[in-house]
Amino acid sequence: AEKGIAAFVLKYRLHPTPPSLDTFKAWMSRPFPAPAASSDSTKNPTPPRPPQIDLSNQLEDAETAYAMIIKRSKEWGVDTSRIGMIGFSAGAGLTMHSTLHSKTMKLAFIGPIYGGMGPVEVPKNAPPMFNVIASDDFLFRGQFGLIESWHKAGIPVEFHLYQNGGHGFGLGNPDRTSNRWFDAFMHWLEVNRFLKPKSK
Repeated sequence: AEKGIAAFVLKYRLHPTPPSLDTFKAWMSRPFPAPAASSDSTKNPTPPRPPQIDLSNQLEDAETAYAMIIKRSKEWGVDTSRIGMIGFSAGAGLTMHSTLHSKTMKLAFIGPIYGGMGPVEVPKNAPPMFNVIASDDFLFRGQFGLIESWHKAGIPVEFHLYQNGGHGFGLGNPDRTSNRWFDAFMHWLEVNRFLKPKSK
């Protein structure tokens, strides 16, 4: 609040995942289909993309929340030109899905945190992106396709690949380089003027 941010927590429908962390890791690390063979042997094969998951229910929840914020923006003191979306893990996936597929959400910025890194087709009206992941995250496969997609589209993107932090480092893992990601995010918001101007 002292930064002039009105934060809203989205409660959305989730897909069930395996109950144990080990089973979840195995499920997420399952082999993907091999990429289609290219007739040009000089080209590097496109990295296989993970199986797509139906996120229509989750997108509906996000769009409903967005519409409510717009409707009550004056009551809540929200500047509708600066509405952004940040998500962690599955929330990062929903943040990206909303950015790529929503017809009603107009986001000023996005912050997918330790989410998928595969390449995407970037909409012309896509917002600036702040992206964070740790190199020892068990979901990180050494891909930077998402960052490259944003960069090639000419849309501002800031990316931090941390030496360590694992998956789900959030705000509270000391002795890991990822522990300062939130400071970097706040600085990025300030430099890009997404925060409320400081009173003189």
